[in-house]
Amino acid sequence: MPRASGPLAEALAHRVVLLDGGLSNQLVDQGCDLSGGLWSGRVLAERPDQVEAAHTAYARAGAEVLITASYQVGYEAFAARGHDRAATTALLHRSVALAARAAEAADHEVWVAASVGPYGAVLADGSEYRGRYGLSVRELAAFHRPRIEALLAAGPDVLALETIPDADEAEALLGVLAGTGATAWLSYTVADARTRAGQSLTEAFALAAAAPEITALGVNCCDPADVLPALEAAASVTGKPLVAYPNDGSVWEAATGEWHAPADPAPWPTAAWRRTGARLIGGCCRIGPARIARLTAGAG
Repeated sequence: MPRASGPLAEALAHRVVLLDGGLSNQLVDQGCDLSGGLWSGRVLAERPDQVEAAHTAYARAGAEVLITASYQVGYEAFAARGHDRAATTALLHRSVALAARAAEAADHEVWVAASVGPYGAVLADGSEYRGRYGLSVRELAAFHRPRIEALLAAGPDVLALETIPDADEAEALLGVLAGTGATAWLSYTVADARTRAGQSLTEAFALAAAAPEITALGVNCCDPADVLPALEAAASVTGKPLVAYPNDGSVWEAATGEWHAPADPAPWPTAAWRRTGARLIGGCCRIGPARIARLTAGAG
């Protein structure tokens, strides 16, 4: 079956669409080495076959949206490791092509979402869980613009502006997208009903509520228990479809490069998420194909 032919927004208008799960954990399960600051970007550069295999695993589990391996790919980070600008652009294009190949081989319609990770991701020090990088909105826009342009040139169905910890960074991303005609979703990473930078979620979501380029708003890479309050905050300022793809409740410790799993994992009240307006639902870090298959089956 070919890649999804209709716009994602049309599907979201009348049903829930299932996202994939965490790419990094699936690559690790496949035996890939993600050590070093490039993380999944290293596998994209060295073992593209493994990236395609990971996408395929999620498509077979029922995922209808595959998120590309471009989250960690930034020109500055790759230049520091010997990749010139053309090579990095080629990797961004490759990330979309690999997801598209997996989508085309699926037995159901699948959209490709080009991942635009936060500035903090390329620092590889956990900054995406803190925000407040010390950069202005203008400086953040200058960082994001070339990678967004490269990803759009590769022809994804949608951009995933994901794991955004700071409303200032969201403002920068919205400025880059303004007037492009691109389609994107914006998802914050949150904790205790605020952005990771400590800002009001209602105000953070309001920044994007009227942006024509944003087709959905929500959260990702957060504790499942933080999802519903965040969706309620988003629903208070927009009637757009909402997006939710939490991790398993683990906490990332950047100093040791380890996840600390919760002693008592929170349940996923997906029915409540849907009632609040969630139309894109999936998983992030440490959520694999088996959990996505459960979502596909409606098991939550």
